[in-house]
Amino acid sequence: MNKVVLYISMSLDGYIAKPNDDLSFLSIVEQEGEDYGFQDFILNVDTVIIGRKTYDWIMNVVDEFPYKDKTTYVVTKTKRPSIGNIHFYTQDLPSLVKKLKSESERYIYCDGGSQIVNELLKNDLLDEIIISVIPILVGNGTKLFNDNRPEKMLKLTNVTSYKTGLVQLHYKIE
Repeated sequence: MNKVVLYISMSLDGYIAKPNDDLSFLSIVEQEGEDYGFQDFILNVDTVIIGRKTYDWIMNVVDEFPYKDKTTYVVTKTKRPSIGNIHFYTQDLPSLVKKLKSESERYIYCDGGSQIVNELLKNDLLDEIIISVIPILVGNGTKLFNDNRPEKMLKLTNVTSYKTGLVQLHYKIE
């Protein structure tokens, strides 16, 4: 099961954040008791790969890191000591992911950001994409997919729509 899976939300026009890393648009689909399948997904994850900006955003909004029971690699340019099983990784991302894929027994969850996603795509290291499309056009910000990336064929495996207007698309990368 050692697949690298991107599980992420974006606006209908392809943005994962508004300018200044503003994620407030995600709140329009928040609904008590609805996690859009995330808890079932995270049960099958043993490793998390996350960018430093995403990590910092999470740590600014929660008291405790939500994946503390998972081995986590925060991809960053600044060396920092590990905090428990959170490792600040400053080396070559493709080398890390290849190593993890050979060792992991469960899913490797990519929680963003876009630089990480596009590096994984460029190096054919992403196996599945689960995108929750938020019903809003934000018009500007951080795009999930960069221009000039390699072409990838995708196979749609599941579509789930929710009362909030969120549509979740699950693709396998061929």
